[in-house]
Amino acid sequence: MDINQLEVLVAVAREKSFSRAADVLYRTQPAVSQAIRRLEKEVGEKLFDRSSKDGTLTFAGEVLLDYAKQMLNLRQNAHTAIKELKNLHHGKVTISANEHTVFCLLPIIEEFSRRHPLIKVEVRRGVASRIPTEITAREVELGVISFKPKDESVKSIPVFTDELVLVVSPQHSLAGKTAVSIKDLGIETFIAHNAPSPYREQVITAFEKYQVKLNISTELPSLEAIKKLVEKGVGVALVPKLTAQSEIDRGQLFALSVKELKLERQLHFIYRRNSVLSHAAKVFLQIARETVN
Repeated sequence: MDINQLEVLVAVAREKSFSRAADVLYRTQPAVSQAIRRLEKEVGEKLFDRSSKDGTLTFAGEVLLDYAKQMLNLRQNAHTAIKELKNLHHGKVTISANEHTVFCLLPIIEEFSRRHPLIKVEVRRGVASRIPTEITAREVELGVISFKPKDESVKSIPVFTDELVLVVSPQHSLAGKTAVSIKDLGIETFIAHNAPSPYREQVITAFEKYQVKLNISTELPSLEAIKKLVEKGVGVALVPKLTAQSEIDRGQLFALSVKELKLERQLHFIYRRNSVLSHAAKVFLQIARETVN
């Protein structure tokens, strides 16, 4: 059943005339009559009472007219929905990030939501090593990771550089300093994240290299919990600066660089190389470039 035939049916029923319907549709009357005959042949019923001169519908025509209007409305709704997506009046952008990389999203989300309040931003918690797989499986549209993926089907865009810093409470003796040597940290009590990561391995290796004892008294699964304990003076911690920037800005924590631990990591936005990004995702990436540059 051709959608154009349904348009003709609706036009003839509305105009109550084959000739007037032809004028409205910018077609010839024979073309309109032929479209109705093809439609009647397909459904196996007469749709108009030919003895009437005002385009009176048969019972079968009344039934089909109702469905035809619904189908034409659905087509219009589909066009409208696509237009709204393009104009960012509707839609969603899905992103996968872990507890570290999610922090770089916060200023981007803030700006994106200010410009496009009708678009939903859904950030899912992912494991860094699995985020590229989530992208290729189309589980999410964008991902944020702290390494460049090896998968050739995934495209990456560097957007932010983060560094490892030592955070201490405002009352700590190191508060106010800008740098410290790793050799001075043997007396400190550390609070650490218990998830395996390249950062963790590099820290352990550095302490071993300089023969300094790394005294980890507490291990937690949450960076937020680690920061809270450091703020209360329970210990010190080595964390990505991005994850503690707001507390540092407010003076709740003090950050120092460790001279022997110049660890920087570049954060990347990733997405499927050969896929067409949604309008919302394209704008989100553009705002990301603007925000971090």
